[in-house]
Amino acid sequence: MTTEMAEATATVMRELDDVRDAMRVGRVFGDPYEHDGVTIIPAARVAGGGGGGGDAGDAQDAGFGTGFGLSARPVGMIVIDRDGGVAWRPTVDATAVARGGQALAAIAAICVTLVLLRKR
Repeated sequence: MTTEMAEATATVMRELDDVRDAMRVGRVFGDPYEHDGVTIIPAARVAGGGGGGGDAGDAQDAGFGTGFGLSARPVGMIVIDRDGGVAWRPTVDATAVARGGQALAAIAAICVTLVLLRKR
């Protein structure tokens, strides 16, 4: 194995370690915290992906590359009350609600326009 290949392999291994760290359970369930005897555990939806490249053989301009992307969105929280009761509290995605309202308004406007054009 050449020095360049060894360095490339070491780079890939470091990237994979970073990916493993990014995709751990701690990214999905946050650290619990307590407030007035109530324990709250935040939860998120986490998705990621990665890819890598390689060398082009003995070519002088051989290349190598890796990449990784991660997306995390809050989805809710687990609430443990003073009496030991557990409840799931989902978060409300205001952006998704607004998009749904915009889509509904657009569909309604199209329907009203078609009805008015049909009456002519």
